[in-house]
Amino acid sequence: MDIVQMKYFLAVAREENISKAAEYLFITQPSLTRQIQNMEKEIGRPLFVRGGRKMTLTETGMMLRKRAEEIVSLYEKTEAELMRPPADIAGDVTIGGGETYAMRFIADTAKEMRDEYPNVRFHLFSGDIADVCERLDKGLIDFGLVIEPADLTKYESLRLPVTDRWGIVMPKDHPLAAKSILTREDLKNEPIINSRHALGRGNVADWFGDIAALNVAATFNLLYNATLMAKAGMGLVLSIDKLCDTSKESELCFRPLSPPLESHLNVIWKKYQVFSSAAQLFLKRLQEKLQNQEI
Repeated sequence: MDIVQMKYFLAVAREENISKAAEYLFITQPSLTRQIQNMEKEIGRPLFVRGGRKMTLTETGMMLRKRAEEIVSLYEKTEAELMRPPADIAGDVTIGGGETYAMRFIADTAKEMRDEYPNVRFHLFSGDIADVCERLDKGLIDFGLVIEPADLTKYESLRLPVTDRWGIVMPKDHPLAAKSILTREDLKNEPIINSRHALGRGNVADWFGDIAALNVAATFNLLYNATLMAKAGMGLVLSIDKLCDTSKESELCFRPLSPPLESHLNVIWKKYQVFSSAAQLFLKRLQEKLQNQEI
């Protein structure tokens, strides 16, 4: 199985139709059909369920799609870096991270680089720490932005001179909105909507104490969707500050936890990482910003 076959397979998986995939790939339908059949013969299992004009992935096909997307992405990223002249500051910088207001630090640095080097492109991937570290380990992203506590022993890192403050996002007509801060006792028995990994974090879990006793109504990985649940009265959203609209015009408000709960943030990358010229310059600019405390 080679990289071309993987691209063919991904096209069929995306289009769910051999004819449309062949048209997209500029090859004939019989040729594409043979390629898919050869892949299935090599693997020893079907990759698609044929149903009329629609082709859907089998369990084996879904597993291959995930890996093929990673392999093709890494191949294309490596090819682009190798083909570019070493002195040419251009190309892609890929950054993964969770939702945090500290991303403005990354955004400011990226904007300054783009002003000077307009051929540099930035690509952002949103995910939790597990998603970010997995992509970093596989070479699919250059940098990760992670919220502590996190095991940084595998990586090089830069700690940003900011912290994220934890609190509760809720409708302004909720009884607890009358308080300026919220304690453990305030949240006792209240339905909580938390991010998939928030309560697994050491400092957050320590703040709440008995996690098993919490009334977890739902979990999320995108805060916007969680705020819709809060507006519907499903529960209180455990979140960090400044991620959603809590202005005077908004239905929602943010109340910090007490005692205060804050988390540091780090930009991380693989040890012994060989960067492209664009990624190397981005790291240098980040380091310069930190030295000057321009935030």
